[in-house]
Amino acid sequence: MNFLSWLDSQVNSNSFYDEAELSDKLESFRMKDDLYQEPSFETVSAVGSNAAMCHYNHKDNTPKLMNNNSIYLLDSGAHYLDGSTDVTRTIAIGRVTDEQKKMATLVLKGHIALAEMKFPHGTTGKHLDAFARQYLWQHGYDYAHGTGHGVGHYLNVHEGPQRIAKFNINVGLRSGMIVSIEPGYYRENEFGIRHENLYLINECEMLSDAETPMLKFDVLTYVPFDQNLINTSLLSEGEIDWLNNYHLDVYTKISPLIDKENIIWLEEATRQL
Repeated sequence: MNFLSWLDSQVNSNSFYDEAELSDKLESFRMKDDLYQEPSFETVSAVGSNAAMCHYNHKDNTPKLMNNNSIYLLDSGAHYLDGSTDVTRTIAIGRVTDEQKKMATLVLKGHIALAEMKFPHGTTGKHLDAFARQYLWQHGYDYAHGTGHGVGHYLNVHEGPQRIAKFNINVGLRSGMIVSIEPGYYRENEFGIRHENLYLINECEMLSDAETPMLKFDVLTYVPFDQNLINTSLLSEGEIDWLNNYHLDVYTKISPLIDKENIIWLEEATRQL
């Protein structure tokens, strides 16, 4: 969170960095945490058209310099003594186009739809994958990677047997599993978008009167979604409620943990729509 606040301040002062410098800066913030051990995977720090490559690595090329009025995609994670993380946020650098907002919002709608799903025991990731793609599909778009993967507790950050994807998966999702939800969209040579949180699968006790016992996703990741990339006219009332409640939880849980000078940034980042 301190990194996102720092990044916003740098953009506001017209100070721009390349992909490697941004990745290193994020690492410097993590190293201040006594529980931090190491990255859980190679950070995807991708500016502009590089973000259109969903598995881009800035170490394979000359790191690209961030430029104003573009999109920055950051997919990163870390091993801590009390667990592992994997989160992707897509960040508006300056002003973005209406088309970019549209695509980012369609991806977010898919994320919310899957995050809100309740499903019976025995459901596999293949059963659920289309819920995250539905809004992209209705506009003629898709993405060429899975929607979610398992994550180990200070173990593998891509860990089976659970997965959410189009292809045949015979493993039923069970209470206690951790999975990512990470729909995306990638326009070649232009930009890329991905919204990723981790979720814990739990019994859905609120449906105690249901004929069929259900499971649900409980969020584990508390990082704001960049509201500068959201077209609220494309969101339903229920989706706005989900986002507002999520951002309220982010502020409540994270504000006591970050540097005081970043509280104002967090208040703005989690503002209610």
